[in-house]
Amino acid sequence: MRCIVVFFGMVVSVLITPPCFAGVSQVPADANSLVTLRDYLAYAERNNAALKSIFQQFRAAAEAVPQAGALPDPKVTYGYFLEEVETRVGPQRQKFGIMQTFPWFGELEAQTDAASAAAKAASKRYEAERLKLFYQVKNVFYEYVYLARAVEITRQNLELLKHFEEVARTKYMAAAGSHPDVIRAQVELATLEDNLRSVEELRQPIVDNLNAILNRDRNLPLPWPTREPFRQLGLDRHRVIVMLQVNNPELQAMDFEITAARSRIDLAKKKFYPDISLGVDWIQTDDARAGGTDDSGKDPIVAMLSINLPIWGDSYKAAHRQAKARMRKASTDKVQRENDITAQASKVLYKFEDSNRKVTLYLDTLIPKAKEMLQASETAYQAGTLDFLSLIDAQQTLLNFELLYERSVTNNLQSLAQLDMLVGGRLEEAEKKTINR
Repeated sequence: MRCIVVFFGMVVSVLITPPCFAGVSQVPADANSLVTLRDYLAYAERNNAALKSIFQQFRAAAEAVPQAGALPDPKVTYGYFLEEVETRVGPQRQKFGIMQTFPWFGELEAQTDAASAAAKAASKRYEAERLKLFYQVKNVFYEYVYLARAVEITRQNLELLKHFEEVARTKYMAAAGSHPDVIRAQVELATLEDNLRSVEELRQPIVDNLNAILNRDRNLPLPWPTREPFRQLGLDRHRVIVMLQVNNPELQAMDFEITAARSRIDLAKKKFYPDISLGVDWIQTDDARAGGTDDSGKDPIVAMLSINLPIWGDSYKAAHRQAKARMRKASTDKVQRENDITAQASKVLYKFEDSNRKVTLYLDTLIPKAKEMLQASETAYQAGTLDFLSLIDAQQTLLNFELLYERSVTNNLQSLAQLDMLVGGRLEEAEKKTINR
């Protein structure tokens, strides 16, 4: 009984807890106002079809708990004597009976424990699916942000290249430059315009992907997203691995599945023992035909006891071996899954640390140097001490570094999102330093 009460407390808390995680805003009234990551997470959690399916699966598992702890339905019997049975106290016409079967001691408890553990596992599966959904949203959202930044950076460089083309044309008209410089500038302009068109056309596939996750019509537009200021984090690698092994909801679900398998072993043992049925029969008796009979017309009441005979021992032994094999399978599955997730986390941590290093390199060293080189190259070209090809090369270097910086930031955020999913949404506990960029 205590197990049932504790479990239903957990069920109620899941059902009444607001569906949004801490830090997730309420769903925007207008779906087209989806701009920030908070907006996307809240909308996805409310509308994603896969998450709704997993939640119904959890509710179905929760409803199995009271069924597991219930007694079998009582049996009501009725009999009518086609020929009256003559007794000393009178003829018997009909009888009524009721009987209740009671499983062997501990059988209902084992069934309830197994169902309760299975429902808790389903709850953790739901939590894992929700974290997976959040990771999917973040992963595509950050890619959408990168696309927006790439478009912006490419447009800025396109304007810069137009300026250089104007400078080359001016120098050529003043007989201070060559015609090939103007042609080279026009070729670079055409190439960059084509790159910009390719980047802009990538928007629709990303929007379609987001709409699929959000369970929206694929033809609905999404505005360009906004990214919050980038915070460069440091993580304790050892702490992340420990948190993963403790807090990962998929591993927690497998722990509950192992518990359920152990309860089913106990349940299989109970099959060696009989079920007991208790009942009572009431027989209607008419008045005796002979007058003056003691207890004339008295209705007899009969107490009933029956048990089933568990004589098919080989079948019960097979069921017991089957339950033990399933428990061993659940245990080894958990070991392997923990190994796989730990290896996955190690790879993601490498990507995170590598992107962290690149963010620092581009932002603190390469981009400032590229800007300085571009300014110096433009001054030298206007003074006639540098060829136009070197000026274009400096501009392309800056463009490349700016895009690589945005790519590194995106990779960093996507790695963080994946790690947060693996550690059960509690990655902030592994942070050891933060740099606002």
